[in-house]
Amino acid sequence: MEILWVLMALVMLGFVLVPFLRRRRGMIEQVAPGHPDGADPANYGFARQEELDIRMPGPDQDLLDVLDLVQRTQDYKAAAQLLAGTGAEGELRWQRVQAFAGAASLELRQRPGGVSETPGGQWLRVWRAEAPKDAGGAAVHAEFLVQQAWRTSTPGTDEFRIIMEEARSACGDAALLAPGDPIPYLVELSVARGLAYTQPEFEQLWLKILDRAPAHMGAHLAALHYWCEKWHGSRAQAYQFAEAAAARAPHGSLLAAMPLFAVFEHLPEVNLVSGFYQSEVVTKAIHGALHAVHSARADDPMLAHVRHLLVFFLVRAERWAEAMGQLIHIDGHVGALPWTLSADPAAEFAVYRALAVAGYEANGGSPATLLH
Repeated sequence: MEILWVLMALVMLGFVLVPFLRRRRGMIEQVAPGHPDGADPANYGFARQEELDIRMPGPDQDLLDVLDLVQRTQDYKAAAQLLAGTGAEGELRWQRVQAFAGAASLELRQRPGGVSETPGGQWLRVWRAEAPKDAGGAAVHAEFLVQQAWRTSTPGTDEFRIIMEEARSACGDAALLAPGDPIPYLVELSVARGLAYTQPEFEQLWLKILDRAPAHMGAHLAALHYWCEKWHGSRAQAYQFAEAAAARAPHGSLLAAMPLFAVFEHLPEVNLVSGFYQSEVVTKAIHGALHAVHSARADDPMLAHVRHLLVFFLVRAERWAEAMGQLIHIDGHVGALPWTLSADPAAEFAVYRALAVAGYEANGGSPATLLH
């Protein structure tokens, strides 16, 4: 019986991998017959795989400098100053809160502490103890608890629920310190998903965010998870939420890309449909995301997130030139969907990048013809 299960697993794996590998091999052979490595991403000035930064979707040197200082000195003050100088209603503050929380969480995972060892992330504990009324520290602490719940326990278990309940309380404390700040409520969106808020409860939370930051892309992406089929909604509800956000998106807003994220969240685990990535639903979502990218401000902190997802879909749809057009803007950073779902984000990104280069060159493209 065990042998039967193994054989069935191998057959299903073949359905997934063989078409992908065959297509990949075919493209590379077209570039240089008989030479599987004929297409070289380095010819386009792209970073080597080992140089790819998996921490963020795009550059934020101020954040990197502060993170380095905080982790090297275990002094939170630079982090507090950076958040205090970052606009509360914008996307950048949300990304920085997530980054500080993630850094503390990963530190704790690497150094859990012991009899003679200080646990990792101690700077965050000191921050909360020495500056209990600092709204930035309170928001980072709440997000830290959320990330700890997802990283260290399993949804549905008592341990997970206990940490999430603590996170919900921390969100309330953070909200009291900064009544107009949407960040504590953004953090609570993940709590709502983990604790299975009822839909009326979730909608009440969502209204608090819309009152404070109605066009916040990060908030919409967090809320989309709740409405997905794999959590507390359905495919239809997720699509409806994403399409409604896109329809009311102001000019220049990346909310027009929301349907592409909804499609991604509901991709089939095994795709046996020929031409799925050229289908009407996928094509329409890609066009919406491309329009959003072309209309957005060049310094929009969420722009890189959309570009990364576009690379995934454009490569799958064999739209090589357009994929290359996105790669030239994001190469070097891979801390975004879909790469972060992989155990090795840099390697996953590098595969798609190589496929884009190979496909581009197979159709007559070259470094000289790629528009920057």
